Amino acid sequence: MEAITDKIKYVGVYDQDIDLFESQYVAPKGITYNSYIIMDEKIVLFDTVDERATPEWLESLDLTLGDKKPDYIVVSHLEPDHSKNLKRVLKKYPDMKIIGNAMTFNLLPQFIDEEDMVGLENKKVVVKEGDIFNIGEGNLSFYMAPMVHWPEVMMTYYDVEKTLFSADAFGRFGSFDPQEEWVENARRFYINIVGKYGPQVQAILSKIAGLDIQRICSLHGAVLEDNLAFYIDKYNTWSKYETESEGILVLHASIHGNTAKAAELVNSKLQEKGVQTEIYDLTRCDMSQAIAKAFQYGKIILLASSYNMGVFPPMEEFLRLVKAKNIQNKKIAIVENGTWAPSAARTMKELLDGCTNISIMEPHVTIKSTLKPDTIEKLEELVENFVKQ
Repeated sequence: MEAITDKIKYVGVYDQDIDLFESQYVAPKGITYNSYIIMDEKIVLFDTVDERATPEWLESLDLTLGDKKPDYIVVSHLEPDHSKNLKRVLKKYPDMKIIGNAMTFNLLPQFIDEEDMVGLENKKVVVKEGDIFNIGEGNLSFYMAPMVHWPEVMMTYYDVEKTLFSADAFGRFGSFDPQEEWVENARRFYINIVGKYGPQVQAILSKIAGLDIQRICSLHGAVLEDNLAFYIDKYNTWSKYETESEGILVLHASIHGNTAKAAELVNSKLQEKGVQTEIYDLTRCDMSQAIAKAFQYGKIILLASSYNMGVFPPMEEFLRLVKAKNIQNKKIAIVENGTWAPSAARTMKELLDGCTNISIMEPHVTIKSTLKPDTIEKLEELVENFVKQ
């Protein structure tokens, strides 16, 4: 048990053993499943945890509550890493009522067995946008956040402690430690999980803009208490698809290493000009990190080998993923490699077709297998021209 304030207690669990969050995102420092309790005149539990963390969470509940029982549970988000223990906790506290919105209860039968739904009708407390719910000294108010990142998501504001329970928003990979790096872990979390839904994030940011928020309690990562304007500004930048960092991102996918050599040359030439760069090998790096970086920078150079009359699969995977996550507002330069029928540039352009405000610099550069003096000169010209854009 960890006290966040006199009234707010933390009962979440840090999962250090998970390898892939949501079966796709590497989590080298693990992830937390955050759950909270408000100890007002009425006791309110916020969310449960993933099944992986059930024993630790139930023990934490017992230690925190003692002989007390929660009056309500707020379901901020029904995704299984937060709702998997809902059935257990409802059986443990049979008099506890469930606070959720209409969509919460529409989706709930998908996560609760039919026999366990019996009797739940009398336990439902259905709230809607802006509703205020008194729990004693303080009030809870509710703000719908559909598609951030499921349709039933909602945030809750507790006025006495000026605390926003933000569901997955403002969460990050890693532990509950507030000293742990936030920006890199939160950007990768946001872009890969919520990035497609920028307009919906903008909508909820607008809704909560007038609240006096002194603390943000997310469902993943640390409680945020200092310089909240910084975190909100990051979410504003990310959800508007704006350039976060000046400089150029270099991404390459090379079969035998020759395209990688071209990427290293391009990267070094950029740095000679004083340009901030980051370079990633798409055949070996964490793809979710490369995707996050693509949203971070306004300029990207893509270098890839031709493959089966298309493009080498790691680059194809990257481009399909960033397009699915709604990448936009980028300037892109393209370098292809091909021994007899170069096809990577054409395929990369096709994969980016339909993205919003993507400007591809022409002409692209074609390498025939290995770097030669003429292609080195063309790469230098590409760097010169791209820096000026």
